[in-house]
Amino acid sequence: MSERALRGTRLVVTSYETDRGIDLAPRQAVEYACQNGHRFEMPFSVEAEIPPEWECKACGALALLVDGDGPEEKKGKPARTHWDMLMERRTREELEEVLAERLAVLRSGAMNIAVHPRDNRKSA
Repeated sequence: MSERALRGTRLVVTSYETDRGIDLAPRQAVEYACQNGHRFEMPFSVEAEIPPEWECKACGALALLVDGDGPEEKKGKPARTHWDMLMERRTREELEEVLAERLAVLRSGAMNIAVHPRDNRKSA
């Protein structure tokens, strides 16, 4: 082609190839439905593993496979609390001993709890 024939065309966006004479892989249409009532089909290869969930084309919500098994529940670890982590490091007897020591220090007045210097500002 001459340079004039390509002028003004969108070479990057438009493909000049056709699908004639090409055998596409065997496909199957799989239907999904979201919680908002949207139903849509997605084409998959016959050999492909079909995912149990897909993002809805209309609203972006999670759509589940129609007439299929739901997604498998993932086993998650229970949330570890501060107390759980503390009990991993110390026994209850050790914690009671530390608590008794700290209470004794507070009750004796040996710990100097000073007021923060910013709290002593003169009010204007």
